[in-house]
Amino acid sequence: MVYKIRLKKEDTVVVLSGKYKGQTGKVVATHPTENKVTVEGINVVKKAIKPNTLKEYPQGGIIEITKPIWVSKVALVEPTSKKPSRVGYTTDKAGNKVRVYKRTGKEVK
Repeated sequence: MVYKIRLKKEDTVVVLSGKYKGQTGKVVATHPTENKVTVEGINVVKKAIKPNTLKEYPQGGIIEITKPIWVSKVALVEPTSKKPSRVGYTTDKAGNKVRVYKRTGKEVK
């Protein structure tokens, strides 16, 4: 199933619940099939890598990777009030579909 994610790459979001509650970051990637988004600096885990013959990790070691987080746990940050807001859609005067903040009704830049 492919979920409708209203967040886009480069959006600034705040985490609403969990270990990283209150922290903000930029969306690095969206995963519509998993209903998750990857946020910069949020949900960073350490992973052990076996040595491989490729150039990437010849000795192996422990690396830090950013794992996706559920999209329901994050909300778009409104730039004027710095508060989280849900995202809705309306049509502008030209008939184009635009994203708007549910908190104020202003258009998402």
